[in-house]
Formats: sequence, C-alpha cells, structure tokens
Amino acid sequence: MLKLKYLFNNTDLAEMLLGNWEYDPESLDLFQYYRISSNAVYPFQCQGKTELLRFTPAAEKVREHILAELDFTAYLRANRYGALEPVLSKKGTELVEAETPWGAYYATVFKRVTGVQMNDTDFSDSIVFSHGQALGKLHSLSSRYEPGKYKRWSYSDVLKWIQDTMIAFPHQEGAIREARLLQDYFATVPVTTLNYGLIHYDFEYDNVFYDEESRSCNVIDFDDAMYHWYGMDIVQALDSLQDCIPVEQYELKKQCFMDGYRTEYEIADDMRAIMPACKRFAALYGYARLIRSSAEQWEHEPEWMLRLRERWVTGLKEDALVFGTKL
Repeated sequence: MLKLKYLFNNTDLAEMLLGNWEYDPESLDLFQYYRISSNAVYPFQCQGKTELLRFTPAAEKVREHILAELDFTAYLRANRYGALEPVLSKKGTELVEAETPWGAYYATVFKRVTGVQMNDTDFSDSIVFSHGQALGKLHSLSSRYEPGKYKRWSYSDVLKWIQDTMIAFPHQEGAIREARLLQDYFATVPVTTLNYGLIHYDFEYDNVFYDEESRSCNVIDFDDAMYHWYGMDIVQALDSLQDCIPVEQYELKKQCFMDGYRTEYEIADDMRAIMPACKRFAALYGYARLIRSSAEQWEHEPEWMLRLRERWVTGLKEDALVFGTKL
C-alpha cells in the first residue's frame, strides 16, 4: 500500500509517464477507470487494444525488486504460463525511470490479459479447479526457477522491514514482538525445493482471470512476490475463496481448488502445520503497511480519505488482537 499522499488521482502525471510508450490519444478517457493501491494503474489503448500503465513513486519501491518481478514473469511466460506481459517503451525498455514535477517515478506498461476476474465468475467447480491448477503450476515452475541478476526479497526480509518500520511509530511494541515471534517460528520450519520458493503472495480473485475459451487462468500483479513457503499462497487463495462464496459451499469448493492444485504440484507434508503462522504473517504485514501508509495527516482531508482511515482503523484493531499470542 502506497502512502496516502500518493493515492490522489493524477491524470497529468499518468499522461506524462505514458508518453514513454505508444498509445491512442483518444483513449485517455479510460483514465477515469484508474485504481491506486500498491501502485497506480491507468488503462488506455494502443492500436485499439487495451493496455495498463502501472507506476509508483521511486521512494516507495526498490528498483531491483521490480526488475526481478519482470524477470520472473518472463520466465513464466517462456514456460507457457498465463502471466501478464510487459510492453517495451519507445526506448526499448520494460521499466522506465522518470523524473517528473511530482518526483521520481518507476513506470511499466502491460498488455491486458484475456478472461474475466475470478470474482466475476459463477465459481463453478471447474473454474475453482482451474484456479487451484494455476497456483499449482506456478509453484511447480517456481521450484525450478533460478533468478538472474536481480532477486526478490524473502519473508525474513519482510519481517525485518516490519521491525525496522514499526520502531519509528509509538505504541507498536506488539507488532514488533509479533514479527520476532514469526521470525523465530519460521526459522524452525524446514526449507526444501518442494515447499519453498518465489510465490505470488497475492493470488486472490482480483488478480486471477479465467479464460473461458482456453479454460485456464491468467495471472496479474506479481508486485508482492517474495520467497516464502508455498503454503502462504494457498492460505491467501483459500481465504479469498471463502470471502466470495456462501459458507455452506466452502468445503466443497476448497476441495475443488486443492484437487486442481494437485494436478500440477505436490503438496508438502508440513503445509497444514504452517498455515496458522502464514495467516499471522499476512495479518502483520498488512498491519505494518497500513500503519506506515496512514501515518501522515492533514487538515481538511477529503471525505474519501476520512472514510478510508475509518475502515483501516477497524481492520488494524482486529489484526492486533493476536499479536504475541502462542502460535
């Protein structure tokens, strides 16, 4: 999550950054469908085809992490995996580093993947099976992936970032203790090529698109990818599934998902044991990001920002309830 000050719609900035790529000028009306969270994403068209401009302040991201993300998705596509594809800039680069009146920014453009978001489907057994299959194939490919010059960070790096970040905020001793507790716990979990590797981390239904024609999934937004146990991705995906269907259908759909996963990859024996810790990791990481994002406050904030703060406060209180409790 970006800091709140970066969540404002800025079409002038978007158009300035988009100038590094070819585009249809008449398509800039699509900018109205922008979204901003961990990045700003603005849709547009090039030669009549929809593409997506993604950009972020350089102060909010690590350049090497973005390049590592692009390397990993290139590897996935080379192995016929449905991952989003970047578009080269006019200068022939996938990543543009630009100085703007609003500061330094990183920008990329991606082709739109085919299909519809999973949360816009009917969650039929076959579609949920396909979702699980896509995650299993991702982990299978990840288990054989050798990073090049650039490498994503790991769960351990994230926990260290949380501790370093929370030190700057008063009354966050609980979050720091939770990070240390998780660091100690994960240090006892065996790391093997079967159970651990580069994961998506956000394999939820808004990042997975189901293509009816191919009966397969396409995946976007590898921005949160990190080295972690594969069970972390399974936990996040199943939590997303649970949020999208009636409670009485969950066990059946969960089985469909896991059956799909198993067609592509073996589930490590210790996966079930680490699931509670993975849930705690996700809660803590989300908590730390929101604390950091919402730290700055201003007079006369717009209504949408005030509502966002209220929603975040409720979520933060819920996440903090488990901090420091026994795993």
